[in-house]
Amino acid sequence: MNETDQRLDRSEAGGLAGGGAGRPVQPSAGAPADGRPSPDADSSGAGLGRGPAGSENAAASPTGAAGDPDADEAALRGDVDELVAVAAQRDEYLALAQRTQADFENYRKRVARESAGAQERGMAALTKELLPALDNLDRAIDAAAAEDPLLKGVDLVRSELAAALARAGIESYSPLGEPFDPSLHEAVATAQQPAGGPASGTVVEVFQPGYRIGTHVIRPARVLVAA
Repeated sequence: MNETDQRLDRSEAGGLAGGGAGRPVQPSAGAPADGRPSPDADSSGAGLGRGPAGSENAAASPTGAAGDPDADEAALRGDVDELVAVAAQRDEYLALAQRTQADFENYRKRVARESAGAQERGMAALTKELLPALDNLDRAIDAAAAEDPLLKGVDLVRSELAAALARAGIESYSPLGEPFDPSLHEAVATAQQPAGGPASGTVVEVFQPGYRIGTHVIRPARVLVAA
């Protein structure tokens, strides 16, 4: 082995023993010689989602600031359906309140009519019980002599009783000279009238006056009718 070969062998052995520390490190392409990151590599934003490339990706995304049109339409449809349901419920409650008010008005009117009818029937029943006594007082007054000292007292009692009935709405009527009305009068008999007298069907005499309360006849007048 010559001297040159020996020097090469020693160089290789030293390189292997030093772990390749003696070999120079080649810088990567585009990196500065001092080992700091290249400004071009940082500004490009490649792989980091930054810079112009990242902005374009965000604008192309369907979940961006514009939102999903289908989701917006579904939300709007839900709001409209809710408003329609609330309006229908309101209309139902309004109709129920109106029906309740109408039923209450009908009930109030019916109760008022029934109350008035019951009061009228009660007064009619009481009057029927009192009318015989009133008729007897009339007969006593007609039969008494003018100078009878009791006549004034009997007449006073009769007047007070008639006034009490009038205050209660009981009306006495005597249809002398009126046309006969079967709903108000009771014909006891008929009588022929002289020429030029009352027309046929006219009440010519009243045996008993009639009594009524409002349109309800308590007792019809008993009369004599011209034939």
